[in-house]
Amino acid sequence: MNYISTRGGAAPVGFLQALLAGLAPDGGLYVPQVWPRISPDEIAEYAGRPYAAVAADIFGRFVGDEIAPADLQSLCADAYADFDHPAVTPLVQTASGEFLLELFHGPTLAFKDVAMQILARLYEYALAPRSRTLTIVCATSGDTGGAAVEAFKGRANVRIVALFPEGRISEVQRRFMTTGAAANARAVAIGGDFDDCQAIVKALFSDAAFCREIDLSGVNSINIARIIAQCVYYFTAAVAVGAPDRTVQFAVPTGNFGDAFAGYVARRMGLPVDKITIATNSNDIIARALQTGTYQRGAATATQSPAMDIQVASNFERLYFECAGRDAAVTAAAFESFAESGVIDIPHNILAGMRDIFTGVAVSEAQTSATMALVWRETGEMMDPHTAVGVAGGRTARSPGCTPLIILSTAHAAKFPEAVLQATGVAATPPPSVVNRMSLPEHYDRLPADIEAVKTYLRAFAGQIE
Repeated sequence: MNYISTRGGAAPVGFLQALLAGLAPDGGLYVPQVWPRISPDEIAEYAGRPYAAVAADIFGRFVGDEIAPADLQSLCADAYADFDHPAVTPLVQTASGEFLLELFHGPTLAFKDVAMQILARLYEYALAPRSRTLTIVCATSGDTGGAAVEAFKGRANVRIVALFPEGRISEVQRRFMTTGAAANARAVAIGGDFDDCQAIVKALFSDAAFCREIDLSGVNSINIARIIAQCVYYFTAAVAVGAPDRTVQFAVPTGNFGDAFAGYVARRMGLPVDKITIATNSNDIIARALQTGTYQRGAATATQSPAMDIQVASNFERLYFECAGRDAAVTAAAFESFAESGVIDIPHNILAGMRDIFTGVAVSEAQTSATMALVWRETGEMMDPHTAVGVAGGRTARSPGCTPLIILSTAHAAKFPEAVLQATGVAATPPPSVVNRMSLPEHYDRLPADIEAVKTYLRAFAGQIE
């Protein structure tokens, strides 16, 4: 299995090279040369299998012969052994034909754990024989940083730095990054919003000399292994409600579009997905693009669902590439222009391909709070504001009929206690992992939203952790 860049200016690479690189050297994102296919009979066989076994089977279709099947099975089993639910990503029914897919049973109580735990093990496996120490830099709107620091702390051959927008994430989210004591992990508060953090990371990757200097890699959703890991729970959830014998709808609260694109990948692989609703908060660049045909950057607005306070969705480039018939020249032109102008007028044929599977719905702050309160009153299920955005968007766009709707529940309610309490009048009960973090001292650095300041910081850190 080889991987190519969405912009066409990089040579094909194998899975492990794509994993370790993160971003392609031409600025594009890696995708497989051909999406693997899973037959209906093979999908049906996932029913009742352990989550780690399904993950190993799906990953096996992407890694080719670069990881032995027995090693891959061991890596996946280890990655999901400590999740606090035996199903890893269980379903909870909230209404007739409506289910929440709980993705917050990992160590940092967010869906990012599902991908990051296996990603860290894949990195360690890939680096062990190479005598390399990579510097991983990730931008986080809240949950990626905590999941990455937790997954990679103490691991050999890796140093990790998480950049987060100061004052724009919840205290619990921040503490999952800043209270883990490990010499190879750092958290840095950036004076700006998430898009500033993400722009810094992209600028770092675009500097080839600097990448070589500190051996730079990335674990944001630009990394194709993150997408592969996330598409696994689309399969397990759909099978649990009757796939492949029936189609399934999904609703995904999203900002950076990686979790939603994973659903697209699952569909390309053969999962009978009817529609995917993209639910955004007021930072609605994806919803607007699907509705109007114009993908236009705006200023990020702070909301009660901060992990979605994003106005540049990295994985949109992968969808654009696929819907453009995998035309790398067209994709490169569009996104190189977007970097300058902040806008793409999506051609009709590309937009039609996007709309074939995706519907966009923007959810207001009032709707978010009202949905948290409504679901709590009706079912006793306490949800975080991101999940509430997904429920509100999914219910708005749901197609009539008997097709089940699965809504991705991306974080534990206790990660956003103020928003939950204000909406429901009831305090979310924090699990022990949160209680313990609140009493630990925090350690993080502060930097301006300046690429040169970040480079200086990374050079010094890389020099300390060889």
